[in-house]
Amino acid sequence: MKEVGARGTSPELPATGQQVVKVIGNLCFSIFVVSVLVFSVIAVTYQPPDPWFQTSKAITKSLSATLPNSTFATDDSLLPTGEDLVASPPSAANAGAALLDNNSFPTFSACDPNAPLNCSNPAVLAAIQRFNSKIFRKSIIFISYDTPVNGSNPDECDAAWRFRNRLEKSWRRYRDYRRFRLAPAENCTFEVVRAGKFRSGTNAARRPRRATSPPAVQIPDLDINDTIPTVGSESEFRKGRYLYYTRGGDYCKSMNHYLWSFLCGLGEAKFLNRTFVMDLSVCLAGSYTSTGENEDGKDFRFYFDFEHLKESASVVEEADFRRDWRKWDRSSGKGQKSNGRISVRKVPTYKVTPMQLKKDKSTIVWRQFEGPEPENYWYRVCEGRASKYIQRPWHAIWKSKRLMNIVSEIAGKMDWDYDALHVVRGEKARNKELWPNLDGDTSPESLVEKVTKLVKSWRNLYIATNEPFYNYFDKLRSYYNVHLLEDYNEMWSNKSEWYNETMILNGGRPVQFDGYMRVAVDTEVLYRAKMRVETFNNLTRDCKDGINTC
Repeated sequence: MKEVGARGTSPELPATGQQVVKVIGNLCFSIFVVSVLVFSVIAVTYQPPDPWFQTSKAITKSLSATLPNSTFATDDSLLPTGEDLVASPPSAANAGAALLDNNSFPTFSACDPNAPLNCSNPAVLAAIQRFNSKIFRKSIIFISYDTPVNGSNPDECDAAWRFRNRLEKSWRRYRDYRRFRLAPAENCTFEVVRAGKFRSGTNAARRPRRATSPPAVQIPDLDINDTIPTVGSESEFRKGRYLYYTRGGDYCKSMNHYLWSFLCGLGEAKFLNRTFVMDLSVCLAGSYTSTGENEDGKDFRFYFDFEHLKESASVVEEADFRRDWRKWDRSSGKGQKSNGRISVRKVPTYKVTPMQLKKDKSTIVWRQFEGPEPENYWYRVCEGRASKYIQRPWHAIWKSKRLMNIVSEIAGKMDWDYDALHVVRGEKARNKELWPNLDGDTSPESLVEKVTKLVKSWRNLYIATNEPFYNYFDKLRSYYNVHLLEDYNEMWSNKSEWYNETMILNGGRPVQFDGYMRVAVDTEVLYRAKMRVETFNNLTRDCKDGINTC
């Protein structure tokens, strides 16, 4: 019986084992399916951080991820640069706090309240400092004051000072001068009765040095140093080490493309411990011009701070460099001692990596970009393995101080007390396939409905936009003090400081205030607002980069 029982139970064991294997197989398959679904959801919904509001490391990571096939497409409705990314030095941040504390003003046991106002009296400056500190301390940092001078009336004084904006991350300084009406107060002090608007105190404006040229070409801002560094003597030239890029396919591309490529070259020069040979001539893409055509021959200094670049990186101007190169590389004349030819390493392709050039002893490493697009893009040098070694020096690129002076003047005319609305329209509003709701969501009626829920009534509201029609935002004027860039066009008119200074850079020829300059100024005024309303965060259901990219 036992034998029969044993034989009867033995066939059930294999069946049970098969069932267990089947259960385990189904479980593993289920886990695999769930993993695939989770990964797919993450891949579809993940959106990398916006590089323009992150660090320079995030910029490099995000932009390089958009360039796997050497294409370049980024949002150009805002144009941040290095001063929007780097942190301010602690000393600059604390300068304003120490300004009043470190100054002691004399007091007098007796004074005549009926005596004429003496603007050089330290008590006058103390009253102006107290007033400014109370009104503007949350917006700007006061760095230094000049001694006040007489205004236009006996009870008025004009005062000038240097300051920096709390929301700007650079340590760049700006200048303001205003007219103040003062009245005697207790203990031989004064109080400010009324203060003028931005740069109303014209008697305190620094006078430019006397020049033989007409007033139209004088430079009021003496802080700007656009001089081009020279190589020096022949021995200094030969001791130097240079990285020279010839023009490639990047020329006349968008400014974002230009900067991505330019900073690649600057980063390679730093990696190789060489001076970068820089072409100051910029080709402005047609998307920024009034004609829609590319405009060659623009000066780098129209758009960017060349003085800061010189302080942040080793650069030399191309025209001077080539002139010195030709002069000192030629054979010596009869009876003259020859110093030999200047050593040059020609690099015909971007595929020669920076790592391969690290130990090269040639005076000049000459990269040539003569292939077809996109093989001749500068930024190809920084792709692949090189991206682990080359760090783009974003901190070296600041907007032009001349453009930033316009930014400060616009913000100053609103007394640094304003909110901002960023309205993206243009090509995106017309592209219904990628942005189906943007046009309707940014219509005048929709803007009134949405903005009035976000911004308090009758605030100063600066609108940064690419909408070309000036009256498009008129419905908002019933609720706010609306400001548009075009309201301040006198700041780049033919009587402005900007016009006179850029004309000198341009060899006496007038410079047009082009589309890139407009977006640059719009960007910086927007960044200084107390509150910002963004198109793709607050106004529309569409995604910033098109449908299904949120």
